[in-house]
Amino acid sequence: MEPTTSRRNICVVGAGAAGLPSIRHALLYGFNVVCYEAQSELGGLWRFNPEDTECNYLWVFVIDYRCSDSCVMRSTVINTSKEFTAYSDFPPLPEEPNFMHNSRMLNYLKAYADHFKLTDHIQFEHKALSISRADKYDASGQWDVRVQNMKSSEITTTRFDGVLHCTGHHALPYSPALFPGQETFPGRVMHAHDYKDWRGFENQTIVVVGVGNSGCDIAVELSRVAKQVHLVSRRGTWVYNRIYNYGRPVDCTRYTRLNAAIKEVVPHSIAAASVRKQLNFRFDHELYGLKPKHDVMGAHPTINDELPNRIANGSIRVRPQINRFNGTTVHFEDGSMTEGVDTVILSTGYTVSFPEIESGELIKVDNNQVDLFQYVFPMCLPHDSLGIIGLIQPFGSIIPIAEMQARLVLAAIAGEDKMPVKTEREAIMSRKAAEMSKRYVQSRRHTVQVDYLPYMDELASLIGCDVPAWYTHLPHDQTMARLTLTAPHTAYFYRLSGPHAWDGAREAIMGIEERISRAFNSNHLKATAQSATKISPGLFLVIAAILFVLLVVS
Repeated sequence: MEPTTSRRNICVVGAGAAGLPSIRHALLYGFNVVCYEAQSELGGLWRFNPEDTECNYLWVFVIDYRCSDSCVMRSTVINTSKEFTAYSDFPPLPEEPNFMHNSRMLNYLKAYADHFKLTDHIQFEHKALSISRADKYDASGQWDVRVQNMKSSEITTTRFDGVLHCTGHHALPYSPALFPGQETFPGRVMHAHDYKDWRGFENQTIVVVGVGNSGCDIAVELSRVAKQVHLVSRRGTWVYNRIYNYGRPVDCTRYTRLNAAIKEVVPHSIAAASVRKQLNFRFDHELYGLKPKHDVMGAHPTINDELPNRIANGSIRVRPQINRFNGTTVHFEDGSMTEGVDTVILSTGYTVSFPEIESGELIKVDNNQVDLFQYVFPMCLPHDSLGIIGLIQPFGSIIPIAEMQARLVLAAIAGEDKMPVKTEREAIMSRKAAEMSKRYVQSRRHTVQVDYLPYMDELASLIGCDVPAWYTHLPHDQTMARLTLTAPHTAYFYRLSGPHAWDGAREAIMGIEERISRAFNSNHLKATAQSATKISPGLFLVIAAILFVLLVVS
C-alpha cells in the first residue's frame, strides 16, 4: 500500500460536473488531491459518446449490473440557464447561449478545469474498483481505494483521509417488469440510456414509455423522422418552458430572494393555482392528454419547449399506460391500440447503487431511498470523511448544488463545518422524508428531491458561507441590497463570504444581466432585457420597506 503524507489526502472518484469542483475546492483547502477517472477525458455525462453502449437487458424489476459510459444524447441542451448552471467562481462567457448545447457545456467544463489547472490532479483511464474503510477507521476515518489502470491493468491500493464519490446516478438503467404478452413482441426494446440520436429510426412506429425529460426529448426528436411516435404517460406531467415572459430564462425569473420571500407568505394552494394557470395558458394539459392528478409542485418538472407543437401536429400521440402486447400490436389501458410497432424505448429512470463502496453493503438502497444526511453523508458512519456528491434531483440546477455538497464534505474533513450531532441529523432527515412524502407523488424518482434555494441555504449554513441578508447591504451598498433581493440567485452569492470567499463574486453578480443579454448576439446593446432586477429605486424602497416590516413582525 502506498504511504500517505502528513497533509490530508483526498480522493475524488469521477471527473465530471461534480468531480471537477470537488478537486477545485480540495485544492483551496490545501489538501493533496487525486481524481480517478475511468474514461480518457473529463466531462462525465456531458461528454457525448457516439459509440454504441446498449446493454442486453434482463427484464426484471432492477437490472443488476452497470452500463458503462453514460452520456447525453447528441442533441441534448441544458435545462437550466447558463447562469444557474455555472460554478460559483467561474461565470460563463457572455456570448454563450443561455441554454447551452451539450458540446458547449463540455467546453465550459474543460475551460473550468484548464483555468484552475485541475487536470494536473486527474488520473485518466484509472477506474476505482473498491472503496473500503481502512484499518483503524474508527480512529482515523480513513479509506482505502483500490484502483485499476485501464491501460496496463495494474491494480494499486491507496489510503486517503477523505473520499468524494462523484459518479452520478445515471449508470444503472431501470426497467419495469414485462408487460403482458411482451415476449411476443419481435421488435427492438431499448432504454433511453442507450439512445444517441435519430439515425436508424426513420419511418418507424415508435412507442416511448415515460414523460420525464429524457422521454419527451426523445419523442420530440424522433417525431421529425418517424412514421408515428406514441408517448406513453402513466400519470401525466406538467410541462415547463425554458423561456419565461419577455424571453428570459425561466430560472432567472423564478429563483430570486424576493420570490422566495413571497412564497413563504403566500398559501401553497394559491401559489400552485397561479403556476397551473401559467402552464395551462401555454397549452391546456387536459386537452393534450398530459394533465396529471398530482399537484403542480408534486413531481419533478418536465422541461420541453417543443412537445405541445409536436402533439398538435399529430406526430406525437399521447397514450395511457401499456395494457399488453400482441406481436407488433401494443394495446393501451384506455382500449386503444397501435399496430406495426417497430421499437419501444423505455425512459423509466435509473437505479441508485454504490457497488464499489464496500461491495454495495455500506450504503443500503431500498427502491432508490438512501440513508444519507443531506443526501451526502452515510448516516451509519461515525466520520464525515466519505461524501456522495450529486445524488439529488433538484428543482433547479444540479451542478452548483454538487459544488456546494463538495464544499460541505471538504469543510467537514478540514474540521471547519457546523454539522449537527447524530440525533439532530436523524430528526432533520425524518422531517425531510415526511415533507417529501406529503408533497410528491410516490415514485422511485422522488426520493432525493430538493428545491434549489432552500437546499443551497441549508448547505451554506453548515459550511459557514451564508448569503448576507439583503438589508445588511442597505447602509453601504444599495446596489447589492437590490441585487441580493431581486437578481437571479446564482452560486456566486455563496462566495461573498465564508470559507474561500471570492473577490470576484460581486462583479459576477453585477454582470448577470449583461451576460444574459449578450447571449442573443446583442453586442452593441447594454443589458436591456426585461428583468426582475430592473426595479426603479422608488419601487425597490417600497418593496424593501414592506419586507422589512414583515421580517420584524415575524
